[in-house]
Amino acid sequence: MTVIAMNPNTPSIPPAAQRPLRHPAAPTRQANVIAVASGKGGVGKTWLSISLAHCFARQGIRTLLFDGDIGLANVDIQLGLMPDRDLGSVIAGRFSLADAVMPSEAGFDIIAGKSGSASLATLDQAALNGLRDELCQLARSYDKVVIDLGAGVDAVVRTLSQAAGVTLVVTNDEPTALTDAYAFIKLARMADRNADIRVVVNIAPTTREGERTHAKLTKAAENFLKYSPPLAGVIRRDEKVRDAIRNQMPILARHPMSDAAADVEAIAGSLVGMAAHRG
Repeated sequence: MTVIAMNPNTPSIPPAAQRPLRHPAAPTRQANVIAVASGKGGVGKTWLSISLAHCFARQGIRTLLFDGDIGLANVDIQLGLMPDRDLGSVIAGRFSLADAVMPSEAGFDIIAGKSGSASLATLDQAALNGLRDELCQLARSYDKVVIDLGAGVDAVVRTLSQAAGVTLVVTNDEPTALTDAYAFIKLARMADRNADIRVVVNIAPTTREGERTHAKLTKAAENFLKYSPPLAGVIRRDEKVRDAIRNQMPILARHPMSDAAADVEAIAGSLVGMAAHRG
């Protein structure tokens, strides 16, 4: 496993990770699609995906949340939903991707994943590419599409991330989280050197500490990938997040005035503003 030393002055990367990046042809990306990724689980990726989708919907932005965390899908659980159609039904050929869309009380549409299933993970690359392309087609009916990717860097994650105009990599100050975030960035850059990858530091003690965590990750990326992933935002540690998850509600519905809600709103606002600037 690639290792990032926690001393920002002397990042240590094994020799194998220092090989020059290969740059194959870039895949087609949808400017309105945002992928939320993480090298490891437990850093708040699904929570952020839900929170961003809710932020967009509250602004009147037509939004779809796609749960691509196959096997550990829990968007529906965090929102207290019981979908009768999910991604597993699509993979089985019973429904199209568009038929699996369901509305939520939070104001955005959802395509639920399939918890406890490895069906997507067993698809061959051609089938994965077909799913990605079908998602890109569906994305044209929305202003924003948020993809909650699975943790890690497997073929499913890499393929679905190719649909995204922007990829947010969620991390925190734990060494394993930083190491795995670096690994994701490295592989994403190998697949497409023009990929727009941005970092979100979650559960930070303070905004300044979150910025320091981002600086550690950036130093390693600059040294070995010749790339500086920008900081999309810092989300401060907030006990109200846990309360919202326990009550199966988005943070902006349960605790709209909390620090975490304000931080997510700032990230969502920057993404909306960035899209308007590109347009």
